[in-house]
Amino acid sequence: MKNYTIAVIEGDGIGPEITAAGMQVLEAVGKKYGFGFTFNKVLAGGCAIDKVGVPLPEEAVHTCLESDSVLLGAVGGPKWDTLPGHLRPEKALLGIRKALELYANLRPARLLPELKGACPLREAVAEEGFDMVIVRELTGGMYFGESGRRFGLGGEEAFDTECYSVAEIERIGVIAFELARSRRKNLINIDKANVLESSRLWREVMHRLKERYPDVQYSDMLVDNAAMQLIRDPKQFDVVVTSNMFGDILSDEASQITGSIGLLPSASLGETKRGLYEPIHGSAPDIAGQDKANPIATVLSCAMMLRLSLDQPEAAQDIDDAVSRVLAKGCAPPTSPLPAKRPSPARK
Repeated sequence: MKNYTIAVIEGDGIGPEITAAGMQVLEAVGKKYGFGFTFNKVLAGGCAIDKVGVPLPEEAVHTCLESDSVLLGAVGGPKWDTLPGHLRPEKALLGIRKALELYANLRPARLLPELKGACPLREAVAEEGFDMVIVRELTGGMYFGESGRRFGLGGEEAFDTECYSVAEIERIGVIAFELARSRRKNLINIDKANVLESSRLWREVMHRLKERYPDVQYSDMLVDNAAMQLIRDPKQFDVVVTSNMFGDILSDEASQITGSIGLLPSASLGETKRGLYEPIHGSAPDIAGQDKANPIATVLSCAMMLRLSLDQPEAAQDIDDAVSRVLAKGCAPPTSPLPAKRPSPARK
């Protein structure tokens, strides 16, 4: 029987609860389809700071590298908010993505029929629905550029640097074009090319890439306009590709108009089949340990893992269908306590 080794980063807050649900679902679907799992729990985030003094121990990185894939709950919380930047729990996320060379983050945002009533957009827009995937560059840009503090004419000042290479842009662009080709063949690049030099290079590379994909309808959109268009007419989006920071912001906006950020999964991918799968919501520490956290986003992340990393598409579809049936029965209505409704630390 095929057996998969999965590194599990429970993390902080509701992380242990939602990953436990994900592991339970994986074991159940594996039993049905004839494969098994070995789950190795990994220490990372605030809990790692408390136990070993750093957010991402080397042992955790090694375990993830030796696994077929990684399942992540959530990290962070107010307990660690006063720590210096290099010791914040969120550094574990940046570190594991870098160590595993996971440069592409896929965040689907689809308005399910069962959640149209929870969509904050006007009724006509919600009725039309939408189904998009945001492809976010994950290991470059401002989050990984040079940063620091210094003294200038106005006193102390801080800086963060945005930097992208042609190679970094091209590899994320290829993933976005290929994904668009497999869906509705529409790709929108989002940047700030009217102001930022990094965005101008980004757009130049995307324009060169589009020549390889004549079957994909391609267009550019400035990020401020994109933020507006997501609210005005989200159905125009199929696949979106954008930089690390812009993707961080826009994907949360897109998730909220689905009715709840607490129901949406994500996948972080690189050159190998190994990926990192996690819900896009935060750690919701105020409901941790109360059995209130909705695990659907984690369950759907497990489905993405089966489909994208473990080559088990039938099992993945089984999970997706089961979630749809649960929502159709009203077992997880918009009024239930979802992580999206709770204050959560920033998810970089």
